[in-house]
Amino acid sequence: MAKREELKIVVPHQGVEHVAARLDLPGGDPVGVYVMAHGAGAPMTSDFMEAAAPRIADAAALAVVRFNYAYAEKMSRTSSRLPPEPRRALEVIHRTVLQWTRDRFPHLPLVGGGKSLGGRIASLMAAEAEPMDGLVFLGYPLHPPGKPEKLRTEHFPKLDLPMLFLQGDRDALADLDLLRPALEALPRKAALHVVAGGDHSFSVLKRSGRTPEEVLDEIASAVADWSAKSLPGRSQA
Repeated sequence: MAKREELKIVVPHQGVEHVAARLDLPGGDPVGVYVMAHGAGAPMTSDFMEAAAPRIADAAALAVVRFNYAYAEKMSRTSSRLPPEPRRALEVIHRTVLQWTRDRFPHLPLVGGGKSLGGRIASLMAAEAEPMDGLVFLGYPLHPPGKPEKLRTEHFPKLDLPMLFLQGDRDALADLDLLRPALEALPRKAALHVVAGGDHSFSVLKRSGRTPEEVLDEIASAVADWSAKSLPGRSQA
Protein backbone atom coordinates (compact mmCIF):
# COMPACT_ATOMS: atom_id res chain seq x y z
CA MET A 1 0.00 0.00 0.00
CA ALA A 2 1.16 3.51 -0.85
CA LYS A 3 2.44 5.65 2.01
CA ARG A 4 1.64 9.35 2.05
CA GLU A 5 3.63 12.35 3.21
CA GLU A 6 2.10 15.80 3.65
CA LEU A 7 4.49 18.53 2.49
CA LYS A 8 4.93 22.28 2.24
CA ILE A 9 7.19 23.55 -0.53
CA VAL A 10 8.56 27.10 -0.35
CA VAL A 11 7.93 28.91 -3.63
CA PRO A 12 8.76 32.30 -5.15
CA HIS A 13 6.16 34.65 -3.71
CA GLN A 14 2.88 34.82 -5.67
CA GLY A 15 0.59 35.76 -2.83
CA VAL A 16 1.67 32.63 -0.96
CA GLU A 17 5.05 31.74 0.49
CA HIS A 18 4.57 28.00 0.22
CA VAL A 19 2.23 25.55 -1.47
CA ALA A 20 0.88 22.32 -0.10
CA ALA A 21 2.14 19.14 -1.70
CA ARG A 22 1.66 15.41 -1.17
CA LEU A 23 3.97 12.52 -1.82
CA ASP A 24 2.59 9.02 -2.34
CA LEU A 25 5.28 6.35 -2.05
CA PRO A 26 4.90 2.74 -3.22
CA GLY A 27 5.24 -0.11 -0.76
CA GLY A 28 8.74 -0.97 -2.02
CA ASP A 29 11.56 1.19 -3.34
CA PRO A 30 10.39 3.53 -6.11
CA VAL A 31 11.87 3.06 -9.58
CA GLY A 32 11.01 6.59 -10.65
CA VAL A 33 9.08 9.68 -9.63
CA TYR A 34 6.01 11.23 -11.26
CA VAL A 35 5.26 14.92 -10.69
CA MET A 36 1.51 14.92 -11.29
CA ALA A 37 0.15 18.47 -11.65
CA HIS A 38 -3.54 19.21 -11.21
CA GLY A 39 -6.11 20.52 -13.67
CA ALA A 40 -7.50 24.04 -13.99
CA GLY A 41 -10.66 23.75 -11.93
CA ALA A 42 -9.58 21.93 -8.79
CA PRO A 43 -6.49 21.69 -6.56
CA MET A 44 -4.28 18.67 -5.96
CA THR A 45 -6.90 17.29 -3.54
CA SER A 46 -9.59 16.78 -6.19
CA ASP A 47 -11.36 13.42 -5.99
CA PHE A 48 -9.57 12.22 -9.13
CA MET A 49 -6.10 13.23 -7.95
CA GLU A 50 -6.68 11.77 -4.48
CA ALA A 51 -7.73 8.42 -5.93
CA ALA A 52 -5.29 8.23 -8.84
CA ALA A 53 -2.05 9.12 -7.05
CA PRO A 54 -1.80 6.14 -4.65
CA ARG A 55 -2.98 3.72 -7.34
CA ILE A 56 -0.27 4.90 -9.73
CA ALA A 57 2.32 4.78 -6.95
CA ASP A 58 1.51 1.16 -6.15
CA ALA A 59 0.92 -0.13 -9.68
CA ALA A 60 3.92 1.56 -11.31
CA ALA A 61 6.29 1.63 -8.30
CA LEU A 62 6.59 5.39 -8.72
CA ALA A 63 6.85 8.07 -6.08
CA VAL A 64 4.00 10.43 -7.00
CA VAL A 65 4.36 14.11 -6.13
CA ARG A 66 1.33 16.40 -6.23
CA PHE A 67 1.26 20.12 -5.49
CA ASN A 68 -0.94 23.19 -5.71
CA TYR A 69 -0.26 26.01 -8.08
CA ALA A 70 -0.43 29.35 -6.24
CA TYR A 71 -4.04 30.09 -7.28
CA ALA A 72 -5.10 26.61 -6.19
CA GLU A 73 -3.34 27.09 -2.86
CA LYS A 74 -5.38 30.26 -2.35
CA MET A 75 -8.55 28.37 -3.30
CA SER A 76 -7.77 25.65 -0.78
CA ARG A 77 -7.16 28.17 1.99
CA THR A 78 -10.22 30.33 1.31
CA SER A 79 -12.73 27.86 -0.22
CA SER A 80 -13.12 30.30 -3.12
CA ARG A 81 -12.99 29.84 -6.88
CA LEU A 82 -10.12 31.44 -8.76
CA PRO A 83 -8.93 31.20 -12.36
CA PRO A 84 -5.43 29.88 -13.12
CA GLU A 85 -2.60 32.39 -13.32
CA PRO A 86 -0.93 33.05 -16.69
CA ARG A 87 1.30 30.31 -18.03
CA ARG A 88 4.62 31.78 -16.89
CA ALA A 89 3.37 32.23 -13.31
CA LEU A 90 2.24 28.59 -13.27
CA GLU A 91 5.65 27.54 -14.56
CA VAL A 92 7.44 29.29 -11.70
CA ILE A 93 5.63 27.10 -9.16
CA HIS A 94 5.91 23.99 -11.31
CA ARG A 95 9.64 24.45 -11.82
CA THR A 96 10.18 24.90 -8.08
CA VAL A 97 8.41 21.61 -7.39
CA LEU A 98 10.41 19.82 -10.08
CA GLN A 99 13.63 21.01 -8.46
CA TRP A 100 12.41 19.94 -5.01
CA THR A 101 11.68 16.52 -6.50
CA ARG A 102 15.13 16.22 -8.07
CA ASP A 103 16.69 17.12 -4.73
CA ARG A 104 14.60 14.51 -2.91
CA PHE A 105 15.11 11.77 -5.52
CA PRO A 106 18.39 12.64 -7.26
CA HIS A 107 19.01 9.19 -8.73
CA LEU A 108 15.51 8.37 -10.02
CA PRO A 109 14.12 9.11 -13.48
CA LEU A 110 11.61 11.97 -13.33
CA VAL A 111 8.33 11.93 -15.23
CA GLY A 112 6.30 15.10 -15.65
CA GLY A 113 2.71 15.62 -16.66
CA GLY A 114 -0.59 15.44 -14.86
CA LYS A 115 -4.24 16.28 -15.31
CA SER A 116 -5.33 18.53 -18.18
CA LEU A 117 -3.86 22.02 -17.57
CA GLY A 118 -1.07 20.66 -15.37
CA GLY A 119 -0.03 18.17 -18.02
CA ARG A 120 0.00 20.83 -20.70
CA ILE A 121 2.16 23.15 -18.57
CA ALA A 122 4.61 20.30 -18.01
CA SER A 123 4.77 19.68 -21.76
CA LEU A 124 5.40 23.34 -22.52
CA MET A 125 8.26 23.33 -20.03
CA ALA A 126 9.68 20.12 -21.51
CA ALA A 127 9.56 21.73 -24.96
CA GLU A 128 11.74 24.52 -23.54
CA ALA A 129 14.33 22.01 -22.28
CA GLU A 130 13.18 21.54 -18.67
CA PRO A 131 14.84 18.18 -17.85
CA MET A 132 12.35 15.31 -17.72
CA ASP A 133 12.64 11.63 -18.60
CA GLY A 134 9.08 11.31 -19.82
CA LEU A 135 5.57 12.78 -19.74
CA VAL A 136 2.29 11.17 -18.69
CA PHE A 137 -0.89 13.06 -19.56
CA LEU A 138 -4.11 12.30 -17.70
CA GLY A 139 -6.42 13.86 -20.25
CA TYR A 140 -4.42 16.24 -22.46
CA PRO A 141 -6.52 19.37 -23.28
CA LEU A 142 -6.00 19.22 -27.04
CA HIS A 143 -8.45 22.05 -27.74
CA PRO A 144 -11.11 24.12 -25.94
CA PRO A 145 -14.58 22.54 -25.75
CA GLY A 146 -16.39 22.98 -29.05
CA LYS A 147 -13.36 24.57 -30.72
CA PRO A 148 -11.40 21.74 -32.36
CA GLU A 149 -9.77 24.20 -34.73
CA LYS A 150 -7.77 25.70 -31.83
CA LEU A 151 -5.27 22.91 -31.34
CA ARG A 152 -2.79 23.15 -28.48
CA THR A 153 -0.02 21.37 -30.34
CA GLU A 154 2.29 24.21 -31.36
CA HIS A 155 5.08 22.86 -29.14
CA PHE A 156 4.68 19.17 -30.03
CA PRO A 157 7.58 19.14 -32.56
CA LYS A 158 9.95 19.92 -29.67
CA LEU A 159 8.78 17.03 -27.46
CA ASP A 160 11.44 14.40 -28.10
CA LEU A 161 10.95 12.15 -25.06
CA PRO A 162 8.82 9.15 -24.08
CA MET A 163 5.17 10.09 -23.57
CA LEU A 164 1.91 8.44 -22.58
CA PHE A 165 -1.45 10.03 -23.38
CA LEU A 166 -4.41 8.66 -21.41
CA GLN A 167 -7.61 9.94 -22.99
CA GLY A 168 -11.32 9.17 -22.69
CA ASP A 169 -13.15 8.63 -25.95
CA ARG A 170 -15.90 11.04 -24.78
CA ASP A 171 -13.42 13.80 -23.90
CA ALA A 172 -14.84 17.13 -25.09
CA LEU A 173 -11.34 18.64 -24.95
CA ALA A 174 -9.61 16.02 -27.10
CA ASP A 175 -11.14 14.76 -30.33
CA LEU A 176 -9.26 11.50 -30.88
CA ASP A 177 -9.49 11.94 -34.65
CA LEU A 178 -7.38 15.07 -34.18
CA LEU A 179 -5.12 13.74 -31.45
CA ARG A 180 -3.96 10.64 -33.33
CA PRO A 181 -2.43 12.54 -36.29
CA ALA A 182 -0.90 15.06 -33.88
CA LEU A 183 0.86 12.19 -32.10
CA GLU A 184 2.05 10.71 -35.40
CA ALA A 185 3.87 13.99 -36.10
CA LEU A 186 5.86 13.86 -32.84
CA PRO A 187 9.65 13.41 -33.05
CA ARG A 188 9.32 10.19 -31.02
CA LYS A 189 6.46 7.70 -31.02
CA ALA A 190 4.07 8.35 -28.12
CA ALA A 191 1.80 5.80 -26.47
CA LEU A 192 -1.96 6.42 -26.49
CA HIS A 193 -4.26 4.59 -24.08
CA VAL A 194 -7.96 5.20 -24.69
CA VAL A 195 -10.34 4.77 -21.77
CA ALA A 196 -13.55 3.51 -23.33
CA GLY A 197 -16.51 5.66 -22.37
CA GLY A 198 -14.41 8.13 -20.40
CA ASP A 199 -14.95 11.89 -20.47
CA HIS A 200 -12.31 14.53 -19.67
CA SER A 201 -12.40 13.48 -16.02
CA PHE A 202 -12.47 9.77 -16.96
CA SER A 203 -16.04 9.45 -15.68
CA VAL A 204 -17.96 6.71 -17.48
CA LEU A 205 -21.69 6.29 -17.94
CA LYS A 206 -23.50 3.88 -15.64
CA ARG A 207 -24.60 1.78 -18.59
CA SER A 208 -20.94 0.95 -19.23
CA GLY A 209 -21.12 -1.46 -16.31
CA ARG A 210 -17.78 -0.22 -14.97
CA THR A 211 -17.16 1.43 -11.63
CA PRO A 212 -14.97 4.52 -11.11
CA GLU A 213 -12.54 2.30 -9.20
CA GLU A 214 -12.16 -0.03 -12.18
CA VAL A 215 -11.40 2.93 -14.45
CA LEU A 216 -8.79 4.23 -12.02
CA ASP A 217 -7.19 0.78 -11.85
CA GLU A 218 -7.07 0.73 -15.67
CA ILE A 219 -5.32 4.10 -15.71
CA ALA A 220 -2.79 3.01 -13.09
CA SER A 221 -2.10 -0.22 -14.96
CA ALA A 222 -1.52 1.69 -18.20
CA VAL A 223 0.99 3.98 -16.46
CA ALA A 224 2.74 0.92 -14.99
CA ASP A 225 2.99 -0.79 -18.40
CA TRP A 226 4.33 2.37 -20.03
CA SER A 227 6.89 3.11 -17.31
CA ALA A 228 8.22 -0.46 -17.39
CA LYS A 229 8.98 -0.01 -21.11
CA SER A 230 9.94 3.66 -21.22
CA LEU A 231 11.83 4.85 -18.15
CA PRO A 232 15.64 4.84 -18.26
CA GLY A 233 17.07 1.58 -17.01
CA ARG A 234 13.72 -0.25 -16.89
CA SER A 235 13.17 -1.52 -20.43
CA GLN A 236 16.10 -3.90 -20.06
CA ALA A 237 15.07 -5.03 -16.56
